[in-house]
Order: sequence, then structure tokens, then C-alpha cells
Amino acid sequence: MSSSSSALSEPDQLNLMGKVNVFKVQGRDRRGRKVLLIIGKHFPGRMVSSEALKRYLEERIYPKLEGKAFSVVYVHTDVQRSENFPGISILRSVSEAIPMDVRSHLEAVYFLHPGLQARLFLATFGRLVFTGGLYSKVKYVNRLEFLWEHVKRNEIEMPQFAYDHDDEMEYRPVTDYGLESDHPRVYCGSSVDNPMSLYSMRCIA
Repeated sequence: MSSSSSALSEPDQLNLMGKVNVFKVQGRDRRGRKVLLIIGKHFPGRMVSSEALKRYLEERIYPKLEGKAFSVVYVHTDVQRSENFPGISILRSVSEAIPMDVRSHLEAVYFLHPGLQARLFLATFGRLVFTGGLYSKVKYVNRLEFLWEHVKRNEIEMPQFAYDHDDEMEYRPVTDYGLESDHPRVYCGSSVDNPMSLYSMRCIA
């Protein structure tokens, strides 16, 4: 796989994103809103330009939202920075290009399996990258059992590796970063407004 999006033409980039199924408008949450499911592990971060990504969303995803309230489920499970992360500049460019009618209808972003590095990244760059109030809508969800309290499980096709990750956390609790298991605190996680709180959580050696 090439490390540069320039190796593929824009039509090829659009076709690639369609084949790997990074984005799906699928199912509804508990409030009846459509769900935009994003599988981070499937995103070919080093092969897609910001222009191709914006065009793909504009042509193939935003119309499916039909100008109505929706939520996003972002699955961060097994994401590797070297493979799946598009870069800060692309994320900011895409964020700024979201049409107002789409932005105004986005009501929640459920961030599944965030991991410590992702938390630190958002605490540091979240407001810079996700503009127009998007950052404030991010809600950490550390396990699938808590996601199903907000999204209808039987309407979402979650990849098997997300379930496998949950199973692994049962035996390796350090991967859960020591977060307590009561619902309110696990659902919200620690505040992204205070990155130092990440270091105060208990750690299982």
C-alpha cells in the first residue's frame, strides 16, 4: 500500500473508500436518529487526499442523512496511526468543509474504544481540528455494552474485531486504562477538557 494519496487518481480514491466501507449510514440510535457508522480501521489514511475525502462525503454520505438529526458512531478499535490516520491538516479541512445543514443536525459522536493516545490527541488538538462545535459533541464509550444503551444493537453491523477487543479487556483490564465500570463514568470517560486527569486514573500493572 502506498504511503501517498498521489499514487491514486481521485476517482480511484473514491472507489477505494467505497470498497472498504469506512462510512455507512446504518440503523438508528435510541432517540430515533440515523447513525453514521465510521470504521476507523478500514480507513486508508495514507492513500486518500482531503479533496477526495470531502467529495466522497458530499456525494455519497451526506445525501443519505436527508437533512435530519443524526449521530455518529466512530469505531477506533485497532486503528494504527501509520495506516489509518489521515493527519491533522486533512481532519481539519474535512471538518471545516462540513455543510452547515449537516453540521447543525449532528447531535452526538460516540467514540468507541478511544485508547489513551486518542484521548491525549483530542485533549491537545480537539478544538483545533474539530471546528464549529463538533468537538463538544464527542462522548467516549469504552465498551460495546455501553454503546448499546445509546444505539440500537440489532440495527448496527459492528465488526467482529470490536467484540474481540471487548473480550480482551475482560482479561487485560489495563487496556481499559483503569476506568471504573459504573455506567455514567464509563460512558463519559474522563473529561477531554482536562488532560491531566488522564494521569490520575488508577492503573493495573
